[in-house]
Amino acid sequence: MLEMLHRYGPDLLTGFGLTLLTWMLGTAGGLVLGFLLEMARRFGPRFWVGWPIRAYVEFIRGTPFLVQLFVLYYGGPLIGLRLDALPAGVLGLSLYGAAYFTEILRAGFDAVPKGQIEAARAIGLPGRTIVWRIMLPVMMVSALPALVNFAIILTKETVILSMITVPEIMFQTQTMMSETFEFVLPILILALFFWGFVEVISRFGRRLERRFTHYLLEES
Repeated sequence: MLEMLHRYGPDLLTGFGLTLLTWMLGTAGGLVLGFLLEMARRFGPRFWVGWPIRAYVEFIRGTPFLVQLFVLYYGGPLIGLRLDALPAGVLGLSLYGAAYFTEILRAGFDAVPKGQIEAARAIGLPGRTIVWRIMLPVMMVSALPALVNFAIILTKETVILSMITVPEIMFQTQTMMSETFEFVLPILILALFFWGFVEVISRFGRRLERRFTHYLLEES
């Protein structure tokens, strides 16, 4: 076992780092794109913006991530979009995550008490101030648990990137199994990695939620 870890340890660490990188970039990209889509859908023209965003969200949520990734990576060249495996994986995660983040943020905005918005308008606050000082903080407190939960889901979706040869930790684990015919240890390493990964994100999310709640109470 020690000999196996010594031989494959560097590759597993490389896969570990690449998994972290793809998850961080994919989650950040999905969150930014999801926020922009929700802001456009909520405050833009309903017909010209609302229905294309809704169609995008329904398509992404209605099809498996693996299919979307194959279409992007193998079908992209048909329309002139040629991406290496890593950029395709990050872009795929971002597009996939954005659809779900958009819906989570929509629910968060809908949870903002209408009385607070009406009170702000009654005292003459401009619309932009209402959005940034009232709606966004309350929305984030409401949506944060669901945002963190889906970020955790995205950690597990990174394993699918091995299907387009992104050398993340699942790819390295499969290589280790195919060369050694040892299955228990590689799977155990993989399980422990994701368990620790999820624990870190969960603890960070709870801490962030407390900070947002504390900030909101101070502002009110």
